[in-house]
Formats: sequence, structure tokens, C-alpha cells
Amino acid sequence: MALKEISYQNHTFTISYELLNQEAQNTILFLHGWGSSKEAMRHAFSQYFKSYKHVYVDLPGFGNSSIDMILDTHEYAKIISFFLKQIGCEPNIVFGHSYGGKVATILNPPKLVLLSTAGIVVPKSWKVKTKIWLYKSLKPLLPQHFYKYFAAKDVDGMNQTMYGVFKKVVNEDFSDIFSKRKQETYIFWGKEDLATPLESGKTIHKLVENSYFYVLDGDHFFFLKQGNKINSLLEKFGI
Repeated sequence: MALKEISYQNHTFTISYELLNQEAQNTILFLHGWGSSKEAMRHAFSQYFKSYKHVYVDLPGFGNSSIDMILDTHEYAKIISFFLKQIGCEPNIVFGHSYGGKVATILNPPKLVLLSTAGIVVPKSWKVKTKIWLYKSLKPLLPQHFYKYFAAKDVDGMNQTMYGVFKKVVNEDFSDIFSKRKQETYIFWGKEDLATPLESGKTIHKLVENSYFYVLDGDHFFFLKQGNKINSLLEKFGI
């Protein structure tokens, strides 16, 4: 593991990362999902794509990377861009799982691999709408730390800064961003994914002009056991 300090808007972010196959000329950047870390991506893909340098990164506020300000996804992408310049890296391919897929899409690499990515807003259930209304109604009367009792499971154990990030990014609609993507995009989805429904994957496939869509066995973290399958499918495209 290595650390790199990145300055953004008078804040310093310590970015934790790991490099594999450093002698390779071409590079793949791996970006994890919400609540995860670079270790999940490394576990899934470190033994594949041997002809590429691998860059595994903890996004700010996750794993061993720091955060002390509330960011939106475009700001996450800016910080990762600054980080890549700092280490002298220009990825040929970016993998993004879930939330990391949104960051990866903004980076707009020559080749993009999306794994059950977020970015398509799914209508909220009656239960969730009621919970939001209750929290907003009671918020002026409650101590600050009570937010955690109303927060989604995605923010379990997170501090208030990360909860602020979550509120900013959770309902971002990336439909327009996906529709502007023209370069090669490979979309993989877990058949039993409940966190980002399969219909979202189909929608992204329709929005991204130059895209390929594959449904594999498994849930939101299907890729953890499907690295070999993903590697084999992408090899057909010369990756």
C-alpha cells in the first residue's frame, strides 16, 4: 500500500493506493463501490489482465483514504484525476463498481468497464418516502447525531461527513452523462442484484451508444467470483 497527498479546494486528501504489474505499459484503474475499498477490486481482478499495470485506489472517505469535506461525484472524479497526474498515470481502461462506476464514467477513459454501476435513479418505495418525510419533519428537534437512525444501510458506521456525501450523490441522475459516452463501454451486471436493479443495467446499455451488456450469475458483488469470466469476455475485444 502507498499513500499520496492531493490538494483540492484548500483541503488535503490522503489517497491510499496499490500498484501491480508496474512494468506493463498499459494501465487499468479499478474503482470500488460505496462502502467498499480497493481490496474488493484487488481480490476480484489481481490475478487477471496480466498484461496491464493495475492501479487500485481507495476513494476519499473509504478504506485508508481520508476526507474532511462533503463532495459530489464530479469532485470525486477531479480528485482521482489529480491523483493520476501525481503518479504519472493515464489509464487505458477504467473499471468501476457501483458508485465507482459513476466516477469512472466521468473520467471518460478510452475503454470503460461498468460493474452493476449506479447512476440510474430508481423510484423510492412508500416506506423510504415516509422515512425521509419523518426525518425532515423531526430534524429541527433532534440532536445532530440522530441522523444515523434514519440513514440508509449504505451509511452504517459512517461519520457525518460521509453521510453528507451520501445525501449529495445518492440521487444523482447520470442518464445524460451515460448518453454522451461514445467510446467503448462494457457493462456487466449481477442477475440477482437488488442494490442496482438489472433494469438499470439495461437502461445504461441503451443510453451508451457504443456499449456491450453482459448479465452474469450473482448479486451486487457478482464480480468477486466472476473475475475469470469477465477477463475471458473482454479478451474477445482485445483487452
